[in-house]
Amino acid sequence: MQFFFAYPEMTGVEFDMLDAGPLDEVARAVELAGFHGISLTEHPVPGSAWLAAGGHQTLDPFVGLGNVAAATTSLRLLTHVSVGPYRNPFLLAKAAATVDKLSRGRMVLGLGVGYHKTEYYALGVDFEERNALFDEVLEVLPLHWSGEPFSYDGIHFSARDVQARPCPIQNPIPIWIGGNSRLSRQRAALVADGWMPMGGGSELSATARTVQISDDETLERMVGEVQREAVAAGRGPIDVQWTYQDPGLRTPEAEPDRHRERFAWLESIGVTSLVVSVKSTEAASTLAFVESFGRTYLR
Repeated sequence: MQFFFAYPEMTGVEFDMLDAGPLDEVARAVELAGFHGISLTEHPVPGSAWLAAGGHQTLDPFVGLGNVAAATTSLRLLTHVSVGPYRNPFLLAKAAATVDKLSRGRMVLGLGVGYHKTEYYALGVDFEERNALFDEVLEVLPLHWSGEPFSYDGIHFSARDVQARPCPIQNPIPIWIGGNSRLSRQRAALVADGWMPMGGGSELSATARTVQISDDETLERMVGEVQREAVAAGRGPIDVQWTYQDPGLRTPEAEPDRHRERFAWLESIGVTSLVVSVKSTEAASTLAFVESFGRTYLR
């Protein structure tokens, strides 16, 4: 089992996101603690009502992960998630390729369709086209990263005999798909390199417009289905990343045997990595969590 640390999400606007600690300093501590990777999420221009109701601040994930790349040597750099339809696919491909090139091959591109209508409207992207645009992104990314000339007619663009250099170190960069819908699971199994299911209960599922995973049986069934579909297509097994949200983990050294048993069960059903994080408004508590988790589970 591999472990990723999600830089703490700062809800609302009372505090600044980086109150949880300078990103480069936190990243170095995460690497030293033994984590496999670090993740940043994306909301470029969320609605103020969403923020006031518990929505969270974000950095630009690619700029942020570039900062992490400069501060570390081994951490995998994950967008969890970048919203594919928000960007022209060539700009998305170039951003990911740049991080991968500068980090010497450590980028993992986590992608989702997105759900925040306010952002779609603000960015001038048609919410009703989101699935078609997302599939277009998945087709364009490997063409761009190949470094070879290609042509592609998109929904809102036409690329004729274009060529993107430099190529990323990884060719192609691993793509992990976020979301619980049947379509998201099919994309993960048949097109991508990994799947990132989302827990969180009925309210979060309704907000994110996705299928709810609220019990172990549902999670085990869905992971099994995705892995079997990927194997049947000659592509699997693929990576599956689950966000571990047990409230008891706020104190990592408490009940370690219980958490280890849970980690082992998740691995047994086909989960290959876990994301953990901590609610924090100061660097000291963020760094204390990272060090404690590493000492308890990663060394």
